[in-house]
Amino acid sequence: MINKSVASLEEAVDGIFDGATIMIGGFGTAGQPTHLIDALIEQGACDLTIINNNAGNGEVGLAALLKAGRVRKMVCSFPRQVDSQIFDDLYRRGKVELELVPQGNLAARIQAAGSGLGAVFTPTGFGTPLADGKETREIDGRQYVLEYPLKADFALIKAYEGDRWGNLVYRKAARNFGPIMATAATVTIAEVSRVVPLGELDPENIVTPGIFVQRLVAVENSLAQSA
Repeated sequence: MINKSVASLEEAVDGIFDGATIMIGGFGTAGQPTHLIDALIEQGACDLTIINNNAGNGEVGLAALLKAGRVRKMVCSFPRQVDSQIFDDLYRRGKVELELVPQGNLAARIQAAGSGLGAVFTPTGFGTPLADGKETREIDGRQYVLEYPLKADFALIKAYEGDRWGNLVYRKAARNFGPIMATAATVTIAEVSRVVPLGELDPENIVTPGIFVQRLVAVENSLAQSA
């Protein structure tokens, strides 16, 4: 019997190793798997490369992971904002590396990994320092930059509900990077508000099929923070 649900957050993040590349879903706090991140902090993995839309808010979730000194490198499109003081301080002191990726390119590179593509050509970044050292090409009179897929060892994402096969549905703004990250990681771990019986999810509403999910864990109060 296929059952991808696990009993605890500790079991969900078990096996995440030092030096891993981890995609973390969320657009700011919307859809950020805060409970899984807290469990990762407790688990102790370090020297991590994190792929996320931004670089943390306040002192919770991703910001807490950065504050704990577990992150070696951030790959993101929006590292600075009014409440990103943790990342700002670490970056200024040379404690964390940054790979800045325009948001559309970030999504395209993750999608490329999930689709098995070797690379993608994008016009975004051409003629700027972001294109330095990269292959460029003119296609139909427009200049493009070659960008390579972004892959991860693990993806930590948040969904609204899931079943024991790992099928996931999302809630409102919480459906952002999670679905594409699930396709681009070797192991996808989902935090959900509840695990429902097989057949209860409307097939038309399933966004992430269970084939892309290896573990899911139900977290109390997850719904209140899911959008």
